[in-house]
Amino acid sequence: MNFYITNLAYEVTDDDLREAFAKYGEVTSAKVARDNMGGASKGFGFVEMPNNSEADKAIKGINGTELMGQRVKVSEARDRNDKRRRGRRGGRRR
Repeated sequence: MNFYITNLAYEVTDDDLREAFAKYGEVTSAKVARDNMGGASKGFGFVEMPNNSEADKAIKGINGTELMGQRVKVSEARDRNDKRRRGRRGGRRR
């Protein structure tokens, strides 16, 4: 299961993210999104856990808690190719 984690403190590293989720089970990958130019954190990241029951426990255990001074939000990540539209109805600009 893949997670999308928002409201990360800018100091959080990949290892910090991995460590937080590893308390609940095996972590396949943990990545903080970084700016291409300077490498600064964008304040969100992704974690992948192969075991769904461990992943469910991680969501319940981490969502809404503080990680390095910031209350984080954890949700299941959507596939990048997901065709759901965001914003206005129908996704068209007027």
